[in-house]
Amino acid sequence: METIQFSLLRGICQLPGYIAHAKGFFGEQGLEVNVNVAPTAWMVPERLLNGEVHFAVMPWTRVAAARAHGEPLVTICGSGHEEAAIVVRAGLRDDEVRKVAIPQRGGIKDLTAMGMLNSLGWDGVELVRMPSGDGAILALVGQGADAASMVEPYATMLSDLGIGRIVRRTGDLWPGAPGCSLTTTASIIEERPDLVRHVVAAFVQGAQFVEAQPDESAAIAAGYIGVGEKFIRNALRVNKPNLHALENSEAIQSVLNLMTRMRYIESAPRERFYEGSFLKEAVAGIPA
Repeated sequence: METIQFSLLRGICQLPGYIAHAKGFFGEQGLEVNVNVAPTAWMVPERLLNGEVHFAVMPWTRVAAARAHGEPLVTICGSGHEEAAIVVRAGLRDDEVRKVAIPQRGGIKDLTAMGMLNSLGWDGVELVRMPSGDGAILALVGQGADAASMVEPYATMLSDLGIGRIVRRTGDLWPGAPGCSLTTTASIIEERPDLVRHVVAAFVQGAQFVEAQPDESAAIAAGYIGVGEKFIRNALRVNKPNLHALENSEAIQSVLNLMTRMRYIESAPRERFYEGSFLKEAVAGIPA
């Protein structure tokens, strides 16, 4: 059985990975997978590039930025879908917001916030940059910010606890936009296509399990995310992984345009950063 290193984050967008690991779907594909839950997304690209991990579920925007800079990261399957939300602290009106907490530049939480500032009437607000998504959430909870951008299940959790209210989601700005996606390197795709097939097949099984068994999936995910399963279960009612999210070229182009305007990248990557053939094989039922 081959051993691979797999990096995950925390959120609804990561559920297919959690489930594939916990339910033994990787093992059914002949893989021994060591899962590491990274503290923040911006650390993951370097770990992939230096070979410390072989696969990761990470923001596609960081893959696109890496590709634009000549770094050979490639997404191979969708997962996160319309995944970020803007949450305003309870008791405040939208027009009372003066500080918005957002994590490091380049992820979908950051881009969702930046794209929505104008539509929310927040052009003049102070941006409170935090080193991670957790930091942005804590800034809101600790009243260091009036609003924050975050992924699920945290937005639902804060709403259910009465700490904040959700005012916008990524899908309000970019319908169908992808989020964190299964990613590897161009060299692994070229040199080990069978390995990639096995990983994608297990990941697809994980996503299908989430769709069919949301309650059990929430219970499993709680051990990885660290919040109560009831919040995850409620979040799954409004936000689910989508294997095909990376096929939404219109939303992707809109996000890339914003990344260019924000000078996160000079221009859209010339080389493709999504290889969808492995997903097509997996969903068609072709044996891995």
